[in-house]
Amino acid sequence: MQYTSKMSIQTKPKSRTTHTWQVLAIYMVLAANLSEQQALKQACPSCSASQFCNCSSMGLDFIPLGLIAKITVLNLSHNRIQRIQSQDLQQAVNLRALLLQSNKITSIDEDSFQSLAKLELLDLSNNSLAHLSPLWFGHLFSLQHLHLQGNSYRDLGQSSPFSSLRNLSSLHLGNPQFSVIRQGNFEGIEFLQKLWIDGSNLSQYEQGSLKSIKAINHMIINIRSINVFSEIVRDLLHSVAWLEVRRIAFSITAELQVLRVMSSSFAKKVSFRQTLLTDATVPVIVSILEDMPKLVELELLDCRLLGTGQWKMQIQANQSQTLRVLTIKSLSIEEFYLFTDLESVEDLLSPFTRVTVQNTKVFLVPCRISQNLLSLEYLDLSANLIGDQSLEHSACQGGWPSLQTLNLSQNSLSDLEITSKSLSHLGNLIVLDISQNNFGEIPDVCEWPKHLKYLNLSSTQIPKVTTCIPPTLEILDVSGNNLKEFGLQLSFLKELYLTRNQLKTLPGAAPIPNLVALSVRRNKLNSFSKEEFESFRRMELLDASDNNFICSCEFLSFIQHEARLAQVLVGWPDKYVCDSPLAVRGAQVGAVHLSLMECHRSLMVSLICVLVFLVILLLVAVGYKYHVVWYLRMTWAWLQAKRKPKRAPPKDISYDAFVSYSENDSDWVENTMVQELEQACPPFRLCLHKRDFVPGKWIVDNIIDSIEKSRKTLFVLSEHFVQSEWCKYELDFSHFRLFDENNDAAILVLLEPIQSNAIPKRFCKLRKIMNTKTYLEWPAGEEQQQVFWENLKGALKS
Repeated sequence: MQYTSKMSIQTKPKSRTTHTWQVLAIYMVLAANLSEQQALKQACPSCSASQFCNCSSMGLDFIPLGLIAKITVLNLSHNRIQRIQSQDLQQAVNLRALLLQSNKITSIDEDSFQSLAKLELLDLSNNSLAHLSPLWFGHLFSLQHLHLQGNSYRDLGQSSPFSSLRNLSSLHLGNPQFSVIRQGNFEGIEFLQKLWIDGSNLSQYEQGSLKSIKAINHMIINIRSINVFSEIVRDLLHSVAWLEVRRIAFSITAELQVLRVMSSSFAKKVSFRQTLLTDATVPVIVSILEDMPKLVELELLDCRLLGTGQWKMQIQANQSQTLRVLTIKSLSIEEFYLFTDLESVEDLLSPFTRVTVQNTKVFLVPCRISQNLLSLEYLDLSANLIGDQSLEHSACQGGWPSLQTLNLSQNSLSDLEITSKSLSHLGNLIVLDISQNNFGEIPDVCEWPKHLKYLNLSSTQIPKVTTCIPPTLEILDVSGNNLKEFGLQLSFLKELYLTRNQLKTLPGAAPIPNLVALSVRRNKLNSFSKEEFESFRRMELLDASDNNFICSCEFLSFIQHEARLAQVLVGWPDKYVCDSPLAVRGAQVGAVHLSLMECHRSLMVSLICVLVFLVILLLVAVGYKYHVVWYLRMTWAWLQAKRKPKRAPPKDISYDAFVSYSENDSDWVENTMVQELEQACPPFRLCLHKRDFVPGKWIVDNIIDSIEKSRKTLFVLSEHFVQSEWCKYELDFSHFRLFDENNDAAILVLLEPIQSNAIPKRFCKLRKIMNTKTYLEWPAGEEQQQVFWENLKGALKS
């Protein structure tokens, strides 16, 4: 029993000690977590507020500590991060998107992404990764989008780094150093929505490397070698739906023969972006594309054509049974004005249903071409050079017989009457966009296609609308024309857009009885009358935001009780919320308590402007009275002086004394003092501003340099001196740079008695000098004057 008792007594202190260490350990863990969270908050303030953590462009050298599980999006792009370590992302288990592009990452620990099983987007582009490791992606089971372009790896390794990414949807690869693709590099990937390979210097491609991918919806390849391109296409004949080729030069006809393999491709869409074409190679490419059995759409984007359409080889017509859509945007043709009428391709055009030719300096579509576009339903010729006369020739009789939609915006049209007449024979035309032309005044009568339903005349410099507008319209856009009124009879109109005009009243309801949507944003409306509101009762949408509404309680109450619309946007603040069916910017408007500012905005703005003006006037008066401008100028001069070294070296001393005096005392200084001192034996060298300052140099720099190059500074004091601003500068500079309690660099000459109350308060340093330094007074008698000169010369020599 005694032994047991002793044992129990001995174990109690150990138990307490263990408990203490446990508490201390828990405390240290909690303290460390709090410290990490505080560090995270300081590095990225947005991380503590929401699930989206934006740390972009913050100069970070490492991934911040304290990342917590609630974060789903982490943006660390455009920083200076060089390494990703195992513990950096360990706690971010719910991360869906990790953006690390445009850093300096050179290494990634193999298990850095191990805890990111829910990650869907990983962007490592534009870093400095010299190799790719399969271990990085081994646990990213949910990854759908992977961006790896713009690094420094030369290949993808001996095997596939993506074998575990079963849900991968888009993959971006390549860089200027990327040169090799090997068999097995894409094992494990079966389907991709987008595959982008930047292979501008790709020189080696092992046949079959991409064959493991069963389907690619959109393949983008930036490549220079036509031979390598041909080998890649051979592997993708049956898997790619949309093939986009970038930055390749089709300039040598002989090289294009290797592209004959494309004729067997099942691609439905082919895009050429930033490619080079010539008159010699265009026929070969077209013949290859015609043989593609499923090709529906062809795009040329930002391409360059060397030639004028003089094809050296006749293109065989009617070979393609599927090609229907042609899009050409920003095609550069240096000699576009010499371009031919393309007679050789007339028969090729008849199957097209949609043609877009934007920003390509088209000034004319030959009539024969228009007449061969038999199936064309959609034509976009926006941002070109088509004028009134060329449109008349382009839309000739028999041209565009099936056309339903025509876009001629941003061209050189100037006469609406000619434009409408040129298009009047297009019996199937429904939609017409002629916005951003310069029509100006329009006539009262115009001829239009008989079935036209949509007309866009926005930004066409129309001062007012007339009966030239076709009565068959269902949608009319006349925004941006500075219209002051709108009163047309349009019985079928359903949508009317009057944004950015000068309307002060709403259009009448009777002339447009079927209107269901009206936009009058950014006009000059300030209220609605009861009569105007009658048209609202059958409408679905009225957008009257960004106007000059008078927010009176009566007006608001009137709208609340009279309106029966599904939605009315009147542009008041979002705080107006209640149970009324009237909506303001998407919120329901109800019992509103308007403040003085909201009800009388113009009055309040005027009062604020008056108060601001009075405050400015008061500040100017106070500044004038207390010499604020003078003190500011003095401060600037003082700062200039402080930048100089404290004393000039002895070898730079050029004068015995710099003389500071008022211009009103110049007669005594120049004719009496200078004569006496400079003609003495030995003579004294004096520095006078009128004589010795450097012309063209800023006066403050002249003063500072002269004081620095003089052994003494001699002040000629008088009533005029204390009234001079520049004398004050010279006094202050002397004080700053030369004068203190232990030297005699400053010499005071009192030319006349000065009353103490005559010295302005801003001459506080003069008061101090006169109280602490002995000064010489200029006497009236000649005998005393001789003593004065002897004392002055002695002071200058000391």
